[in-house]
Amino acid sequence: MAEQQRGRRAIEVGPTGRTVAANIARLRERRGLTTRQLSGLLERAGRPIPASGITRMEKGERVVTSDEIAALAVAFGVSPSALLLPLTDRHDDRVEITGGGEVDALRAWEWGIGRVPLKTTPEKERTELAEHRLFGRPQWLQDHVRYSVLASAKGGQPTAEGRALMEDLKERYRQETGEELDPDAVLNHLFRSAIVEPEEGSDG
Repeated sequence: MAEQQRGRRAIEVGPTGRTVAANIARLRERRGLTTRQLSGLLERAGRPIPASGITRMEKGERVVTSDEIAALAVAFGVSPSALLLPLTDRHDDRVEITGGGEVDALRAWEWGIGRVPLKTTPEKERTELAEHRLFGRPQWLQDHVRYSVLASAKGGQPTAEGRALMEDLKERYRQETGEELDPDAVLNHLFRSAIVEPEEGSDG
């Protein structure tokens, strides 16, 4: 673990911190920006960072806050995941994620864009996938995706397995929160998990 001394405060830079540092430098160079020019963009956006601060970020000598990650992503024209995740040459390259250990780059990126959990428990994969999407996205986005999936599925219906998972999720949610889970939200996750089958006579 890299550690830099900043006055009396030790800054410990973990794997994600090192990734962010490398990505700031990479994206700045790809955009053809000097540290001064990037500093100017950030100042005009209302999140000023001096050029010297950007240099220290790229060296892993300065903590990059969540607000700064968001502002940098906007300035570079990328998503925050482009700063937080390692850019690799191959999908099966191993990368390290803070708190998650080593995983394939593909898994890291699918997790970073909200598609799948970073890791799952054997024999619980589908339930954990549904919960990952249920708790990680706003309801209005769930509805938008659900209607899109329903339209593309041309009237597909949940399988028996899907219905069983739906009831299990609803019961677990009831026990943990004392509230009822919206079945439409669960249905959306089941469709997104491809636990569907077309109606008889439908295409696909």
